[in-house]
Amino acid sequence: MELSRRTVIAGAGAAAAGVAATTALGGTAHASPGRGKPARALFGTLADGTKVHSWSLSNGGTRMKVLSYGGIVQSLEIPDRHGRRTNVSLGFGTLGEYVDSSPYFGALIGRYGNRIAAGRFTLDGTVHQLAVNDGENSLHGGDRGFDKRVWDVEPFTRGSDVGLHLYYTSVDGEMGYPGTLRTKVTYTLTRDGDWRVDYEATTDRATVVNLTSHVYWNLAGESGGSIYDHELSIAASRYTPVDSGLIPTGERARVAGTPFDFRRTKPVGRDIRAAHQQVLYGQGFDHNWALDKGITRRPERVAVLRDPGSGRTLSIATTEPGLQFYSGNFLDGTLVGSGDRVYRQGDGLCLETQHFPDSPNQPSFPSTVLRPGETYRTTTVHSFGA
Repeated sequence: MELSRRTVIAGAGAAAAGVAATTALGGTAHASPGRGKPARALFGTLADGTKVHSWSLSNGGTRMKVLSYGGIVQSLEIPDRHGRRTNVSLGFGTLGEYVDSSPYFGALIGRYGNRIAAGRFTLDGTVHQLAVNDGENSLHGGDRGFDKRVWDVEPFTRGSDVGLHLYYTSVDGEMGYPGTLRTKVTYTLTRDGDWRVDYEATTDRATVVNLTSHVYWNLAGESGGSIYDHELSIAASRYTPVDSGLIPTGERARVAGTPFDFRRTKPVGRDIRAAHQQVLYGQGFDHNWALDKGITRRPERVAVLRDPGSGRTLSIATTEPGLQFYSGNFLDGTLVGSGDRVYRQGDGLCLETQHFPDSPNQPSFPSTVLRPGETYRTTTVHSFGA
């Protein structure tokens, strides 16, 4: 069964291998984490009896809830210019909705974020066939990627920070990927209210890795309606054009003179209906920006998003070379969010820090190969203001 951005909005299920929610207890527990360890509550139970928990944590004015299923950020509350908090992350109130019909709301994505052409790549002379779930392509790790796995969660407090360590081991051959991949993702809320994400992975066999987070942002609030009036800047002079299947052509085209020029802040919706072939392919924006800074040892700021109405801002810094900006084009009114409002086209947007899509088949793109003895490490920091 396919599970792409398009098909999942149309109601395609994610209940592969018999994993489906039988109960949903989430959305009702509001335990306060205080100043100690993050608080855990039962969120629901999968069809195989596996319990899924939610973890509540807060620091520096930011509050968030994270699920052990998919490492999903179920909610993330930040204050507006008047100090009023609201959830700015699209999502659901029950486990069943995440299992049955989620377009990756708030999830950890792996082994490979974004698309791989024909679900196939060659590494060290061996062809690897992946699970195909987006037309003829593989998207976000296949039909049962990291977003549909239950992660082990370990809370921590460290100085003035609080957070969660999330662990998942992907066995050799899972979704067609070679090597046993041991993954650790750390969510940290800092004393300033920043949300920091640190990704780590090791393998026992050469493989490809591209981990990211798939939060849908609406700084006006989860039920705030269109994000087309949000103002966005992206520090990138080039982007990677795609074909009709949203697979990069291999070119790094200049953004100058195109709808893809966000070097100066502009409303998301200003050029979203431009008669440009790339906009037509994505039905809006669903492209990778090749960040001017490239790969860096420390996170550098690459994007700023602002909601003029509330005054809320999101600043993103990363070590990664790419940013996938997706403008929520395939939200079509068939999903009801945690605020009991229907999600329609453009009601949320994603800013996914990453390596480039289809890099295993694009020699000119930064490599995503990980080998035994190496450690995959990337960091992204989300800073909030008003």
